[in-house]
Amino acid sequence: MSRILILILCIAMLPLMTADAQRDEATVAGNWTFNDGSAKDSSKKGLHGNFAGKPQAVDGIAGKALKFNGKSDGIKLPDSIDINTGGPYTNRTVAALFNCDDVGIKDRKQVIYEEGGRTRGLVLYVHGGKLYVGGWNRAEYNWNGAWPAADVKSKRWYHVGLVIRDAKDKVENKKFEMWLDGKRIAQEKGGQLHAHGDDSSIGHLNQNTVYHDDGGDGSDLDWFGGFIDEVIVYGSAFDEADFAKLAQPLSVEPYGKFTTTWAHLKAQRTQN
Repeated sequence: MSRILILILCIAMLPLMTADAQRDEATVAGNWTFNDGSAKDSSKKGLHGNFAGKPQAVDGIAGKALKFNGKSDGIKLPDSIDINTGGPYTNRTVAALFNCDDVGIKDRKQVIYEEGGRTRGLVLYVHGGKLYVGGWNRAEYNWNGAWPAADVKSKRWYHVGLVIRDAKDKVENKKFEMWLDGKRIAQEKGGQLHAHGDDSSIGHLNQNTVYHDDGGDGSDLDWFGGFIDEVIVYGSAFDEADFAKLAQPLSVEPYGKFTTTWAHLKAQRTQN
């Protein structure tokens, strides 16, 4: 490879090598890459999940992913002082790559990730052609909740993020955010999240939540059908530079670490 070509490729990669602006590795609560086909947490927190059903390890958009059957496949996560038994949590980021088989399903929600219960919690899910992120804290200072949403399509990869940013023990404007494919698309009222019970999960509703229509009572339901990859939870509020990196697999698929082809991008972008 010529020096000129190497220089051009390195310059093209510069946006990817900028320093994280807000992502603080000291605040990682869990990181589930699924690259080994399991529900192990790859962070030092060791927050390993347990399979419900038999999610299948498949080629994802960022290494391996898990395929969930929409009926009985999910991951149950243990309690964690960094996620639900500590707090109050004034900054939080939850993010994931996902590809839903049928986003149009209306008779149930399809949960990507959830924590907490009816009083306090967070949730990411698909329903009726839309992607929702939700957050609420209905005690202490009475944040009734926010559920911004965006239209999504079936059999297409997306990156979704939820952020609580510099929140306090009161409801304030622009404290709860929704991110989609590396861009912030909504800012809602919100506040800090106090310690919350009920069980956390990936790929289904483990135990109680609150949806945009106030549904969410129950356990072991609302199973996700499709692929989920690279789920992370942090106690810091990511910004645009951080989300741009996380969503990078959607826009370029590296061969080696430099070159890309649009044919391969298309193949990765849509799973059949």
